[in-house]
Amino acid sequence: MRKVTMLGSGLIGMFYTLTLHERRSKDKVEVVYSRTEDHAKEFAENYGVPQWTTDMEEAIQHPDTDVVVIGLPNHQHLEAVQMAADAGKAVLCTKPLGRTAEEGKQMLDIVEEAGIFNGYLEDLVYTPKTLKALEAIEDGAIGRVIVARSRETHPGPHSAWFWDEEKAGGGAMIDMGCHCLEICRNFIGKDVRPVEAMSLMDTLVHPITAEDTAVAWVRFENGAIAQIESSWTFRGGMDLRDEVSGTEGTIWINHWLRTGFEMFKSGSGYVAEKAETESGWVFPVGDENAALGYSDMFADMLNSLDEGQEPRETFYDGYVINAIIDACYRSAESKNWEPIEIEDWRGGSYEQPETTVSYNDQYNLIKEERMPDGRVKLILQDKETGAVEQRYEEED
Repeated sequence: MRKVTMLGSGLIGMFYTLTLHERRSKDKVEVVYSRTEDHAKEFAENYGVPQWTTDMEEAIQHPDTDVVVIGLPNHQHLEAVQMAADAGKAVLCTKPLGRTAEEGKQMLDIVEEAGIFNGYLEDLVYTPKTLKALEAIEDGAIGRVIVARSRETHPGPHSAWFWDEEKAGGGAMIDMGCHCLEICRNFIGKDVRPVEAMSLMDTLVHPITAEDTAVAWVRFENGAIAQIESSWTFRGGMDLRDEVSGTEGTIWINHWLRTGFEMFKSGSGYVAEKAETESGWVFPVGDENAALGYSDMFADMLNSLDEGQEPRETFYDGYVINAIIDACYRSAESKNWEPIEIEDWRGGSYEQPETTVSYNDQYNLIKEERMPDGRVKLILQDKETGAVEQRYEEED
């Protein structure tokens, strides 16, 4: 049984605590920290947490807990990680790890030098649909992944600090782009180095200094491309979608909107996270904790801790994502592709694969297609001249 110190009493702290306590879980939140006494007391009462405090060090040093979960604003992550390391306790940190790669690397160094278990709470790589897709990709079902696309958009975050560029480290890119980029890394392969990024960002709707809209492209060493879209300007709820294109197949995933549960109602009441309407046709979610990946994420984290293994997502992954996001912000300023600077790359080295398919001694095969009349058309490239021509299979 693991007893947890929960740092943060906001929305993410609520989701984390409900997940840890669901289905008579053996793991329990023992103490919750919040900067505000009223929030701490209310959270403890609402979610069955025995103790609360407004002193973060007291919460982390609590003698009855052995795991620290950080669900705090981005600017507090570094301080909390250092305190957890000083206490010698396992630490799990919400996304993004840091506001910059420099900050992320500091946290990575802290936990590794202290020798403590660390996990990066990137829930969206743990959704049931994502895990199923990753299993298919690892089994070779769609061949080599060449493009991964991920989109997270909604009307904007719940808490004021998200909208503060200094506290958050940016806007929609660091808030949601971190999700999308790590999803794409998982699909393409976390062992494959991301080498450069191009991004466009703007503030189109909200009176803030950070971006509320961002798109980005990341090129990987093996030639694969990640394409992401993150926005705080989407109306209609929260849109979470992924697409993976492989040499032998395609995967489409819709995690949240229009996934088969639709309801018409005239009254008010909670529908789903980021839902913008409470009546009319609405799109509830059967189990939000499972659908958003929290259930499988905490199972992986705490099972890995019990078994003395690394979880699927560690602080190192959070640091790599910070490095990619830094390059995206530089690109948004320069309007150019920017190199991704990963000081400590621990993955492999890959060359772009050969794509030529030989048809015979004279031709390479570009495409083979069954036509409506039943014949098979071939698009061929002459190996010597490079000329492209077409012919039907039965022709000499």
